[in-house]
Amino acid sequence: MLRKSTNSGRRTAAITGVLLISGLVTGIFSVVPVIDGADYLVKASTNGNQVLIGAFFQLLMVIAYVGIPILMYPILCKHNKGLALGSVAFGIIAGVFIITGVIILLLLLTLSHEFAKVGTLNISYFQTLGGLLREGRDLVNHVATTLAFVLAMFLFNCIFYQSKLIPRWLSVSGLIGSTLSILASLFFMIRFIGLDATYMMLNIPIAFQQLVLAIWLIIKGFYRAEQDSVTN
Repeated sequence: MLRKSTNSGRRTAAITGVLLISGLVTGIFSVVPVIDGADYLVKASTNGNQVLIGAFFQLLMVIAYVGIPILMYPILCKHNKGLALGSVAFGIIAGVFIITGVIILLLLLTLSHEFAKVGTLNISYFQTLGGLLREGRDLVNHVATTLAFVLAMFLFNCIFYQSKLIPRWLSVSGLIGSTLSILASLFFMIRFIGLDATYMMLNIPIAFQQLVLAIWLIIKGFYRAEQDSVTN
């Protein structure tokens, strides 16, 4: 029974680490340069596969963003049930926003196909609608989704810091990285910064922390998982 509990905690840590890495990888492959370019109305329809591949990888992000807090809940709730529930809630919210972003991406592809049919006729209409869709996509992806998931990670690291399931230097770096990422999304929302180097620099710490945390969980697992299972 004790061995089964220990193995379960170790397995949960490893799967969580894999999901963290998959979330980072799918996030990279979900970028669609053709949509972010100035001539997206023309090029999106001629590069439809790039858009669809990006949408596919963005959907895969749902597995990581929703799966991580749900998978971690049985372990984290033993230390702080309120924060653990909050992380699950924010993870699910992030998943909903990811799906919303995919829908907007596919709408942009449809708009590009329609623009290709009519050519320059009513170009201002297509530019206005496309601009609104791209603006909405940016806000969903870089504000709503990011805020929801980073808040889930912030709550994770609060519990990690309290429980010492991982080294405190790792949980502290997660708290700092999450705070910087939250600031990046808020600054972008109020247009203090754009999707530029400043935005990227503010998000690099949490991305790096997630990578280190993932590797730690896969290799080391939780510090006290085995001790708690024996005590219980």
